Amino acid sequence: MDIELTYDRAGRLRAIGRLEITYKRRDRRPRTLGSWSIEYQRFSSLLSSVGGTEITYRRWSSLPRTVGQWNCEHNRSGAQLLRIGPHELRYDTHSSVCGVGPLEIVYDHNGNSPIRAQLPGEGDALPAELVLALFLALFWQEQAREANDAYYQARR
Repeated sequence: MDIELTYDRAGRLRAIGRLEITYKRRDRRPRTLGSWSIEYQRFSSLLSSVGGTEITYRRWSSLPRTVGQWNCEHNRSGAQLLRIGPHELRYDTHSSVCGVGPLEIVYDHNGNSPIRAQLPGEGDALPAELVLALFLALFWQEQAREANDAYYQARR
């Protein structure tokens, strides 16, 4: 199964396959994923829930601790998310997520933006738990890149 990842002109992820991702006007933060609403912590860009699935973080940190009933696992430094519940995350040599559980993520020719997710076998829709894990992995990767870019811009 091949799932297309669609972006708008501003570079925001707009769809995972047939599931539309919506944004408020002039906002970089997604507000819905299909029929699921996306909520943020008050006065923060940290996700608090996606479609009723609560997300918790380590104390005084932006490292996710749980996604609903799933635990999240990080490497020792906390720089990379290794697992979201039963779904292992894999990374390429550029530290970009290249796999979420059974999904393989394909990037554009520049290696900057994920353009497709591939799942072995046939079918027309991803299971809901894989959609959630894929969305979160891509969302948190983008947040980390934006924070990294802001850090280096501030040091110029």
